[in-house]
Amino acid sequence: MESTMQHWPLFVLLIGIITVIVLIAVLKIHAFVSLMFAATLVGVLSSHLPGSYTNKYVAAVELAMTEFGITAGKIAFVIALASILGVALTMSGAAEKIVIKFVDILGEKLAPIALLISGFVLSIPVFFDTVFFLLIPIGYSMGRRLKKNYVLFVMAISAGAAVTHHLVPPTPGPLIMAETLQINLGLVILMGLLAGLIPVTIAYLYSMRLAKKISIDPPSFADDQPIEESSLPSFFHSVLPIVVPLFLIIIASATEYFGSGSESSLTTFINFIGNKNVAMLIGTILALWLLAKQKKWGLTKVSGSMEKPLEIAGIIILITSAGGAFGGMIKHSGIGEWIKGFATGGIELNYILLGWVVAAVMKIAQGSGTVAMITAAGIMYSLIGTGAELAYHPIYVLLAIGFGAMFITWMNDSGFWVICKLSGFTEKQTLQTWTVVLGLIGIVGLVETLILAKLFPLI
Repeated sequence: MESTMQHWPLFVLLIGIITVIVLIAVLKIHAFVSLMFAATLVGVLSSHLPGSYTNKYVAAVELAMTEFGITAGKIAFVIALASILGVALTMSGAAEKIVIKFVDILGEKLAPIALLISGFVLSIPVFFDTVFFLLIPIGYSMGRRLKKNYVLFVMAISAGAAVTHHLVPPTPGPLIMAETLQINLGLVILMGLLAGLIPVTIAYLYSMRLAKKISIDPPSFADDQPIEESSLPSFFHSVLPIVVPLFLIIIASATEYFGSGSESSLTTFINFIGNKNVAMLIGTILALWLLAKQKKWGLTKVSGSMEKPLEIAGIIILITSAGGAFGGMIKHSGIGEWIKGFATGGIELNYILLGWVVAAVMKIAQGSGTVAMITAAGIMYSLIGTGAELAYHPIYVLLAIGFGAMFITWMNDSGFWVICKLSGFTEKQTLQTWTVVLGLIGIVGLVETLILAKLFPLI
């Protein structure tokens, strides 16, 4: 009995994870409801909860709601702005202009690399599915024109978009990981971009071999309408809404990181405009200005264009915040202290590998990379946020979680079906191509993270 109570936090953690997986993957219950139920259940099962509640069950519900609100307060505004920014870039033709410019610079022979770069860049402010919708018609066109390499075009688009979707804020997964693990957002953006380069390059090289083995033609429903480039905005104006907020956040983070602690008027201003909420607001205003300029819309029409992206953002905010509530309740379960006591018993834990495994298991089991990231981040914070001494910066734990959430995609992942149906692949062909490529990115990313943490611990 004493042994059971001693290890009870571990049982609570396992019950919580299994509950999330069963509700989402088996019973097909919405991720928001599943995560909130699991968060409350973890609270009910936990031995000790903070606060002065006399009723344990009320305490579990109220604390889960508090954690939900705390997470929403940190990320809701940024996610809403990112959704508006992404739609505005698409509607104004700015996203299309970025792709065309990359293709023009690299030429037709290097068109797959242009699509890879386009997916990599556009998936920073634009959600993965939207990026694929936007770029796949170019894949159709290039595949028919060259009569080869269509598989390479599809994989280039998907790999480029997937890496930044999982590693670089302000997309929801990386954003909530940064907030949960309490890591400087500018550092997350910079490290996410840099860490993504090697895995995405290896994925591209492997996709070149894959395209030689598997020959697939573009689907017959592909519509190849010529693009009137003269009607698109300039490349400079097109990239401004993406580059400006990232630049502001990184500069503010660098000022904070390297500053001596003195607060001058300049650093005060830099920290203000580099705050994630303000920086994203500036980027969104630029995107809406560009949309109004291109479409010759007034303020009323521009305001109306925000309704749909805000509806999409609302669902994402609910799911992401529910994941934050689940992670918060895991932290209150005492698992961190249990792991700490476990480690002091002579067993050394590799938190990078553990973060990757937790995220990978969650991804394979329930399909959503975002749910895997926010759940794994909450679990890992309950371990490393309780005073665990790391030999490296926790940014490497974040990167490991991001790569783990990319490991293996199959029929329970909505992204799998987006690529399968829009590319014209069969389920078998999607498993042979995209599942393998994404799994490769996850493994290469883990190895890279372990090496970087050893060579450049950043502490």
